[in-house]
Amino acid sequence: MKLLLDQNLSAKLISNLVDLFPGSLHVRDVGLQAASDADVLHFARANGFILVSKDADFAQLQPLSAPPCKIVWIRRGNCSTNDIEAILRRHVSDIALLASADSPHDVLMLY
Repeated sequence: MKLLLDQNLSAKLISNLVDLFPGSLHVRDVGLQAASDADVLHFARANGFILVSKDADFAQLQPLSAPPCKIVWIRRGNCSTNDIEAILRRHVSDIALLASADSPHDVLMLY
């Protein structure tokens, strides 16, 4: 289970979460820091990543993409990188459920 972190999240999260999400990357690691949301979504889907973002645009683009990409949408206002890390750690089992082939859901909203 690997994550692709959107530009609005700190790249420091990758090293902080390597124990739970090995193989995860930040969009800047793959040259997508200035890419359109559609391009980021396509990359995540094509490469087996779960996209993690605070941006509502991805959830809105999701119905337009086929096959769908799995998205973790963090619905917390301004908060620290430590807060984001804590949210992802607290919900690792929910993220694993989202990632499973049996999951009927494509978007997981975390608060």
